[in-house]
Amino acid sequence: MNIILKKDVENLGLEFDTVSVKPGYARNFLIPQGFALLATPKNIAALEATLEARKEEEAKLIAAANTVVDKLKKTSVTIPAKVGAGDKLFGSINNADLSAALEKAGVSVEKKYIKIPGNTIKRTGKVTANIRLHRNVEYNFEFDIVSDAPVEAPKPAAPKAAKVEESSEEA
Repeated sequence: MNIILKKDVENLGLEFDTVSVKPGYARNFLIPQGFALLATPKNIAALEATLEARKEEEAKLIAAANTVVDKLKKTSVTIPAKVGAGDKLFGSINNADLSAALEKAGVSVEKKYIKIPGNTIKRTGKVTANIRLHRNVEYNFEFDIVSDAPVEAPKPAAPKAAKVEESSEEA
């Protein structure tokens, strides 16, 4: 079922996007809550008229999104996490963690605009997240997940001390 979003919906789309969802989700949640309209020809024509009227505002939003993308291109993020055996994380990293790390790096991106494949990351390494700041502006942001434990140098094996046996003297 195709619908037109009236508000930003996390993990679905941004305002004025036309998306396809399951009929029950649209009928039972999105439409009654006021998040969406059915994508009928009449509503699609009204959407196009609204977008035409908002062209100047949309141009400002796109320019602001492009400045954030320029900042993201200059930013590198490394997220430290507790790691167990074989690069597996204790817990996981999600879009809120990436949003907080970007905030520390000086770039403000709300977590609802960040989409991580699989929604969570459970291993260390390089990961790519899709950051969608506007319906026309998307950026694939690469970041690293590393262990927060300090790297220890292997200790040299200590030589085994020779056992000295004392003989007992009988008197």
